[in-house]
Amino acid sequence: MANPRVHRVAVPVNDIDAAEKFYSPLLDNPGKRVLPDRHYYDLGDLILAFYQPPDSGTWSFDQNQYFYLSTPDLDAMRKKVEEGGGTCLTENATMPWGETMFFATDPSGSRMGIVQEDTLFSM
Repeated sequence: MANPRVHRVAVPVNDIDAAEKFYSPLLDNPGKRVLPDRHYYDLGDLILAFYQPPDSGTWSFDQNQYFYLSTPDLDAMRKKVEEGGGTCLTENATMPWGETMFFATDPSGSRMGIVQEDTLFSM
């Protein structure tokens, strides 16, 4: 039997239209609106799914929950985050496990780590 694999990650956002406006240029991918409250991005082996919870005014983000993106150009991604209305939380730094990266939030407050792809940790 083959090992299971992650095929989709779902990330909550306050405003699905704002998420599409932020992530489409960040990912260089228009994605696809699959339902009025869901916008998906096919990233090859993984679908990154953004959804707007039914009552987005009554929930909050867990600051310990985040996802990682990799990029060949960390500084260009930092610029895209800032130009898109996101916030860079840290400077570029090399982590103890060897990745060079920074942490950021999108306009809704969802957290992400953005990693220089030639430093990706692998097992």
